[in-house]
Amino acid sequence: MSEKRTNTTTPGKKAGKILFQGRLLSLEFFKRNAKYIIFMVVMALAYIANKFVWQSNMQEYISLKEQLGDARTDLVHSSANYNSMILESEMAKRMSEKHLGLSAPKEPPYQLNSK
Repeated sequence: MSEKRTNTTTPGKKAGKILFQGRLLSLEFFKRNAKYIIFMVVMALAYIANKFVWQSNMQEYISLKEQLGDARTDLVHSSANYNSMILESEMAKRMSEKHLGLSAPKEPPYQLNSK
């Protein structure tokens, strides 16, 4: 009784066998398609580099935007101080012109507590 063996390999196993035994990805395959493989590797590296450069530029943009906000805040603060000093000096000048005998207080005002 001799039985014939039938090929019971599934298509997935057959593809794996072809792939890993060097039939599909052989040295000849790489020689024939070297230009395309190199092109694809270069394109992948360019994509990764472009993404890295974009992320670096975005981080720099966010940092510069924060610095700009801080500079604007400092500008408003300095402008307010300048306007306050101009107002004080103008008031002192007018008081001296009118000879009122008034001057700016040396100490800040204080509040009296009434108990």
